[in-house]
Amino acid sequence: MPSQETIEAFVKMVESGQHDAAIERFYTEDATMQENQGEPRKGRAALVAAERQMMASATQIRSWCVRPVLIEGDTVVIQWIFEFDLRDGSLLHIEELAHQTWRGDRIARERFFYDPAQMKPVKAR
Repeated sequence: MPSQETIEAFVKMVESGQHDAAIERFYTEDATMQENQGEPRKGRAALVAAERQMMASATQIRSWCVRPVLIEGDTVVIQWIFEFDLRDGSLLHIEELAHQTWRGDRIARERFFYDPAQMKPVKAR
């Protein structure tokens, strides 16, 4: 079961833009990540590689945790807002819920829930 301090450290790292480092630090080696009903990605190394690819598609990423973070035993739910300034000049705004299963102080399984319609970038203002 993760401590409140561990959850706060994880959130702070993501909000500071260290998405890939947060995976390296807070996910188990055999962790899985799943987008809605998609096929889960497996293994921390693969998760970090996918995150770095996503990060490379943007010139800037802004990340906010919408409080409160819900914690019940090993289950944590976080509402996130992400804004990506994409390299083509467009903006991607994503709001999602991350449903996590923790094993001690690391995430073993994570599933994201979001409306796929918001995955269409819009022209920057």
